Amino acid sequence: MLEFALKGNKNYWIWISGLLLMIALGTGVYFIQLQTGLVITGLSRDHSWGLYTAQLNFLVGVAAGGVMLVLPYYLHNYKKFAKITILGEFLAVPALCMCLLFLFIHLGKPSRFMNVFLHPTPSAMVFWDALALMGYLVLNLLLGWVMLEAERKGLEPPGWTKPLIYLSIPMAFSIHTVTAFLYSGLPGRGFWFTAILAPRFLASAFAAGPALVVLLSFIIRRLTRFDPGKDAIQAIGVIVTYGLLANLFFMLCEVFTVFYSNMPEHKAHFTYLYMGLDGKGVLVPWMWTSVVLLVTAAVLLIIPKTRKNELILGICCVFVFIGVWIDKGLGLMAGGFSPNPFHQVVEYVPTFAEIAISIGVWAIGALILTVLYKVVVSIKAEPNVPSQIY
Repeated sequence: MLEFALKGNKNYWIWISGLLLMIALGTGVYFIQLQTGLVITGLSRDHSWGLYTAQLNFLVGVAAGGVMLVLPYYLHNYKKFAKITILGEFLAVPALCMCLLFLFIHLGKPSRFMNVFLHPTPSAMVFWDALALMGYLVLNLLLGWVMLEAERKGLEPPGWTKPLIYLSIPMAFSIHTVTAFLYSGLPGRGFWFTAILAPRFLASAFAAGPALVVLLSFIIRRLTRFDPGKDAIQAIGVIVTYGLLANLFFMLCEVFTVFYSNMPEHKAHFTYLYMGLDGKGVLVPWMWTSVVLLVTAAVLLIIPKTRKNELILGICCVFVFIGVWIDKGLGLMAGGFSPNPFHQVVEYVPTFAEIAISIGVWAIGALILTVLYKVVVSIKAEPNVPSQIY
């Protein structure tokens, strides 16, 4: 079916060429990092994790968010998701590829990444995180491809796919839970040392992941003959709303716990992020931007009339996607390291090298997504392909 990705109009190939150019630039900067070391990044003794790990956090949520389409369709036979479920499954594939790439880049040397699998350390959460990401990647790629091939031939999916579908649902929850455990299991970092971190990760995932599916559905509907369905898009909009409200509720629970208890160790991190501390506050505008975007989106999505307006729904999904990226990416990472255990504020700012490499990784993800979605829309547009297989 990959032959469909080799056919396209002029705009399609311009898009592919642009992605390849960004990948080439990012790869070039990565080789400089490989030769020079992580010294070209903004990382330091106080900030051993930065933009690379922040992207991993966010993208794990994007991958896990796809389960909110799989679960209603396969478990509850919600037929409105018949056309759009494949978009969620295939969205997880590039998201997980980017997660593993960011882990690969963050570790500094390729040998360190290989050692995670060649010399497993069960006591290290990074081993379980990498294992869960790899397993979920294989499951989504295999299931999505087999289901699409069956639909193309007008056949029922093979029977062996059903147990794997059921397995993929708890795995979607596990990949983000294990990622949260990487942080919440560190007692020396007060900002992360909270049992609510995993539920908060999942809530944000169930907002940002489906929000991206909505945006991609709008793009596909505009550029191709494949329509995922208005009812399906509206149903996903409801899922985004519930996920966003749960995420905001968990955030408020954290704020209450921190400031009502007046715990200095935990309070200092929130103060630094949202008000600045010791004259330093490079992230304050970013964090308040995130709050404004998420709250605005929540207000508009709660109201049925505005949520059913596709233009407003699209804008809200953009707000959710960017707001969660700031909060769960930059805010979570930098906020966990500042102030440090010595109560000193050492700020972290990504360098040009980190940004260029990150753009290259995102371009790789966009290329994989483009190829997979090109196959999907090409098959869906075939006249002999049934519109849906139950």
